[in-house]
Amino acid sequence: MSSTPAAASGPASAGTRRGRPGYDQQSVLTIAVNVFNKHGYEATSMGILAENLGITKSAIYHHVPSKGDLLRLALDNALGGLEAVLDDARASSGPADEQLEFVLRGTIQVLTERLPFVTLLLRLRGNTEIERDALARRREFDHRVAKLVDAARSEGSLRSDIDPRTTTRLLFGTINSIVEWYKPGGPISPDQLADDIISMVFHGLHRS
Repeated sequence: MSSTPAAASGPASAGTRRGRPGYDQQSVLTIAVNVFNKHGYEATSMGILAENLGITKSAIYHHVPSKGDLLRLALDNALGGLEAVLDDARASSGPADEQLEFVLRGTIQVLTERLPFVTLLLRLRGNTEIERDALARRREFDHRVAKLVDAARSEGSLRSDIDPRTTTRLLFGTINSIVEWYKPGGPISPDQLADDIISMVFHGLHRS
């Protein structure tokens, strides 16, 4: 199966707010996410954000009320994309292994399209309420995928000697590692990356 979900791309999940000339909420958010990933969310002050944006700290507040709101918008972007994959009709119709493949392809698509945002999500430590809420949503996503793995095992399309929770952890350990090495615009396209991962996951590395 080669179809992928029509997940909306773009870094902001909320409506764009206009602020000082040259910036809007979307562009502020994009730069902020890159700074969070570079320095860590807790270590990033509004002063550091202002320096990277080339504006004053007070000017940032024309776009968002606080640093926490930037984090919330960024995490909503990543999680909203992932949740949209599971909410697509193709993730709940047909054989379970095809549903699982669709979800894995969709997850890879979201990760490659929203790489900085998903990277931020994967590096959360749960030190704030915003982070804990995001981690709870991520656990629910993983739980729903584990149910797909279990359904595919029950249908006989996946091997049954591996615990579905272990399978899910290994699947997403592989997919999540993409953020550490994948370079958008490099020699491997997102579609080729998805094909390679799906082939390895479902068929292994042995020659047929």
